[in-house]
Amino acid sequence: MENTHLQLIERGLMAIKIMGLIHFFQWINKKINSLTIPIPVITVSGITILSLLFFRHLGGFQPVEVRVFDGMMRLRSDEEPDSRLLIVEITEEDIQYLNKFPISDRILAKVLVSLQKHQPKAIGIDIYRDIPNQPGHSELLEQLKKPNIFAITFINNDIDPTIGPPPTVPDERIGFNNLSFDPDGVLRRNLLFTKDDNDKTWTAFSLKLALSYLKDYGIFPAITENNEYKLGEVLFKELQSNSGGYQRIDDTGYKILINYRNSKSVAPKISITKVLNGDFDPKLVKNKIVLIGTTAPSAKDLFFTPYSLGRFKLLKMSGVEVHAQITSQIISAVLDDRKLFWYWEELTEILWIIGWSIVSASLAWQIRKPLIFVLINFLTLGILTGISYSIFLQMIWIPVAAPVAGIVITGGIVIGYKIQESWQQQNMVMKLLGQQTSPEIANALWQERSDLINCGILPPKTVTATILFTDLKNFSTISEKKSSEALMIWLNKYLSAMTDIVINYHGIVNKFTGDGIIAVFGIPVPRNTVEEIAIDAQNAVNCALAMDKHLLEFNRQWHQQGSPEIKMRVGIYTGTVTVGSLGGKNRLEYGVIGDSVNIASRLESFEKERHPGICRILIAQETFKYLDGKFQVEFWGDFYLKGKEIPVGVYLVTGKK
Repeated sequence: MENTHLQLIERGLMAIKIMGLIHFFQWINKKINSLTIPIPVITVSGITILSLLFFRHLGGFQPVEVRVFDGMMRLRSDEEPDSRLLIVEITEEDIQYLNKFPISDRILAKVLVSLQKHQPKAIGIDIYRDIPNQPGHSELLEQLKKPNIFAITFINNDIDPTIGPPPTVPDERIGFNNLSFDPDGVLRRNLLFTKDDNDKTWTAFSLKLALSYLKDYGIFPAITENNEYKLGEVLFKELQSNSGGYQRIDDTGYKILINYRNSKSVAPKISITKVLNGDFDPKLVKNKIVLIGTTAPSAKDLFFTPYSLGRFKLLKMSGVEVHAQITSQIISAVLDDRKLFWYWEELTEILWIIGWSIVSASLAWQIRKPLIFVLINFLTLGILTGISYSIFLQMIWIPVAAPVAGIVITGGIVIGYKIQESWQQQNMVMKLLGQQTSPEIANALWQERSDLINCGILPPKTVTATILFTDLKNFSTISEKKSSEALMIWLNKYLSAMTDIVINYHGIVNKFTGDGIIAVFGIPVPRNTVEEIAIDAQNAVNCALAMDKHLLEFNRQWHQQGSPEIKMRVGIYTGTVTVGSLGGKNRLEYGVIGDSVNIASRLESFEKERHPGICRILIAQETFKYLDGKFQVEFWGDFYLKGKEIPVGVYLVTGKK
């Protein structure tokens, strides 16, 4: 009754944990609903998750899942050896001492006599004795009549023939010693029942020994309504082909996962030589289950277990020790409440995998910085691993590799989509600018892209900037002397050179006005300090002087081609402007408007005939105050520019100091 209460409490705790998991995924679902994730991302992620589940259904993750299972087994703390069992082993030293292998019937009979003196509960002989091994066959047959002795048989498995039990041992004291290996050759499962070619049901050797021990406690086997095996209050849940990390495993017969007690010795061990010589403590035998078998490597009865990797590299476990592990597992589950492995239903496992995949995709969509996402992703994988291992310690084996793959793949797909989207958005921003800009400005504008992405436009923003207007003097006269094609080639060469100069001085070419240029210094990122505004103003003046210098070189080339000399006017003004998107959904451009733009335009066209030098550069007092005396200027006076009611101080820039 006490065991029943404990199991009910444990199942209640597990139900609480599962409910907590459900609430966690419900919280994730609410977060997802609050996100505006594009349909293509949801579609591709959904297809990916379905493909991942299908790949899992085909058994694609099984090799990894069982390796993870082995790793978690090795991480567990070893339990103390089971004192209810004793292993009598035949070692390499015993073989050398006896000078015979396999051991004769007489030696085995003497071992049984020596053990029976100390009243063992049961003796299991994990040595084949289907045919006599003289001398001493009759002596062995006499010992095998004892009711506490159990022998083995091997049931045909389509590869190896059936090996019969000793002829005089009744069926109730015979168990098969077949072992169930996974495709990678590791022993993780145990077969409790199987049928031979005659459809006769056989019981495992280890289970026979456990039942002989438990019957003294009044515990007998039963079959539930669901055709599951039960001992006392303990249900031995049958392993299905898709239980835990398995998906395509052979589930013929009644199998359970082996819950190994430890990696070293499941029970005390003494050598067969010591038993023959009486050199052992009788307490090791009395009322114990004694298993006799070979542990010598030369007998080739060694098998890979979950402990055969990691820090126990190449460690193998002998057949008799494996049977002892399983016998101990059965007895401990019934008498000590030592848990057996349990598994989630397939639907729960699918929801588990989908949930983690959605978590990863959502995080990938929300987190903009790739480095932070990588760190968060590693944290997510760590949380998944920690939760999975905690559940494993509760003896529940759940998928780990599949949700890890879901986290990595769905997160990767979303990140890939965002990278592609980022490229498209960057192209959109650059197209919106209308012209090339300096790398610094392009990058700064890209950092401000969220408004463009969310609204489809860059909302208006008022900033302090320096506006530069240029225009060629007497361009109409020049154009009359060239064909339209030649003029286009000539003009492109000129505008390309001027554009490069603007970019070199960290400005943006806002638009071309035929032969003229409108450039802005100080956008799109607002300038917040006087020092930053001053740098923009000085960049604009330096840009105009560089245009002057470059124009001299152009004039030399054009003079050689017989073209007339070209002169240029520049107007520069520093003040507030409003910048943002202009236009509609079919055509957008990066607009700059405000009175400052008008004043810069009036400066460029002011008194056109007053044109000293090749390039006339006029600035206003509002720009002059930011130059810090770094340029040579000539004050022309205060003038009422066209359309202005307040006079503007006008300066001619003649060079650098």
